[in-house]
Amino acid sequence: MSFLPTLSALSPLELLAGLFLLLSWLAIGWFIEHPPARHPSVSHLMQAYRREWMREFVTRQPRIFDATIVDSLRQGTSFLASACMIAIGGGVAMIGNGEQLRGIADDLALGPEPLLIWQGKMLITVLFVTNAMLKFIWSHRLFGYCAILMGSAPNDVDSPVAYARAAQAAEINILAARSFNRGLRSVYFALGSLGWLLGPLALLVTTAATLYLTWRREFASRSRGILLLGAEPTP
Repeated sequence: MSFLPTLSALSPLELLAGLFLLLSWLAIGWFIEHPPARHPSVSHLMQAYRREWMREFVTRQPRIFDATIVDSLRQGTSFLASACMIAIGGGVAMIGNGEQLRGIADDLALGPEPLLIWQGKMLITVLFVTNAMLKFIWSHRLFGYCAILMGSAPNDVDSPVAYARAAQAAEINILAARSFNRGLRSVYFALGSLGWLLGPLALLVTTAATLYLTWRREFASRSRGILLLGAEPTP
């Protein structure tokens, strides 16, 4: 059975729900990374704090504190990348086990659907998780680059290289965080995409819930309010 003829089994509502899922993921990602100047996102606010961290790092004695922070960031990305690999393995195994997937489909489906449609729905979730894994792996590597740049920065404010190297480390750190946040958003929408197993209306609801949760954490959370308190760091 080829995939294209099977697409005809999808209702317009199914296609609309799938398109809404994809556009929501792309749109919220762009909006978070390009927020309005008057209402920056948490990710955008943290960029200034990361640059200030690296400026303070030049004169800190000793630098064990900074090394510990970077190591903690790398451990977080490594853990999530490993978790994504396990999830991908489970998703691929389910897609490959037609009888098991058909049993789940019989329990959840409101009406009969070709098995290939169910496999396609699971594949969407697996693709989201795969994207997340690749983002986490790249973030882990970028934090490693940041650690090397930090180690190469002279511990002397009079050195012409010190603050320039610290600025480089800050920008790499920001890129690593951006990749990490993209991975997290992919995980959120992977969970939201599971609503498709219950039908298009459920997918619309879970996608809308995921979209709201992602927006709120970046633009209306208590943590954002705390970041805005007091003197803001110099960009």
